[in-house]
Order: sequence, then structure tokens, then C-alpha cells
Amino acid sequence: MGTKFSEDIVPLSSLKVNPGKVVRQTAETHRPVLLTSHGQGVAVVQSLGDYEKAEEERSFMRAVAEGLMDIEKGRLAGIDEVRKRLGLK
Repeated sequence: MGTKFSEDIVPLSSLKVNPGKVVRQTAETHRPVLLTSHGQGVAVVQSLGDYEKAEEERSFMRAVAEGLMDIEKGRLAGIDEVRKRLGLK
């Protein structure tokens, strides 16, 4: 999912004129669109599905990183303790 600069950078005025085209583009290409104003990036438009997927992936990666830090710092729990905390037998 690499950015195609010829397609994925859109002036804010184009969004104002035809917002459906920009939204459709993000859904079809699964790439975000960078909106610019006076040549400067001001916002990113991304399909809702792609945004939700990316958020889930970031959340998962944060949890993995936290788990690895716990292991590194010796914060471990045995299987019996985990089952007890989760109410499993």
C-alpha cells in the first residue's frame, strides 16, 4: 500500500468540489489521500474500514510491545496464576 504521489495528494479545493470522488478513491485503492492547502499538507482522508484495521493493528502492536517489556522487566505470571485471574479452572 505505497503512496502514489500523482494520485494521492489532492488540493483541499478538489475535496470541496467533489468529495465523493476522493472518498471513493480511498475505498477503492486502500490508500489514504493527503489533502493540501497552499502546497502544505493539512489532513489525511482514509476509508473507515482501512482506518479501523490500522487502529486494530496499532493496538495489537502496543499490547505486544507492553508484553515484551513486562517479560524484560521480569513481570511474569505462571499459568495457574493467569487462570485464577481470569476465573478459569
